[in-house]
Amino acid sequence: MSGAARVTTRLRRIEGLGVARGAAIVLAGLFLGGIIHVAVVMSVPHFVPVTAYARVAGFGQDGVFNRLPDTRAGAEPLPMLDPMMLHAACRFDLAAGPLKIEAAMPPPFWSFALFNARGEAIYSLNDRTSGNDGKLDVLVITTEQLSVLREDPPPGLEDLIVIETVETLGYALLRSFDGDPMRRDIKEAALAQATCRTLDQQ
Repeated sequence: MSGAARVTTRLRRIEGLGVARGAAIVLAGLFLGGIIHVAVVMSVPHFVPVTAYARVAGFGQDGVFNRLPDTRAGAEPLPMLDPMMLHAACRFDLAAGPLKIEAAMPPPFWSFALFNARGEAIYSLNDRTSGNDGKLDVLVITTEQLSVLREDPPPGLEDLIVIETVETLGYALLRSFDGDPMRRDIKEAALAQATCRTLDQQ
């Protein structure tokens, strides 16, 4: 074999080794990427934050307004709560029936909000927009339930604030301004007396 042929053969061997090495690197990269992907997917449940809906369950049973702990920096019972307000939350499932909410909230300021299971606000009002001197009468109901209810409406339906929603899971939140320590007992009593229950339990 001539010298030129030997050189050509060596070059081909080197090229072959380079291709094999490159393929091995690619395969190793794919294998490592697969391991990382599986590890990330498996770890996701551990890093998903607990939803506000799930956290409300920790404050008491469903279908009842449960007083939330006072909001303090670094120890908020739920996200985005105002430390100047007293809060009570009621978790519900409309699969059990339409939800009737009643409260008599004292001045100077209070508000009511309805959230879905993802923690998104779907309705809200306050003492300035309720137009009912602190009395809150709300019916939370699905479209299907409302159609059935209209066939045989209960007394006083026209006086209720009817909130029609496609969401079946969620929670209601009452807020009362806590700016006067002398009136705190009155605010606490109003939150304690607020009701949140299915319509057939009235």
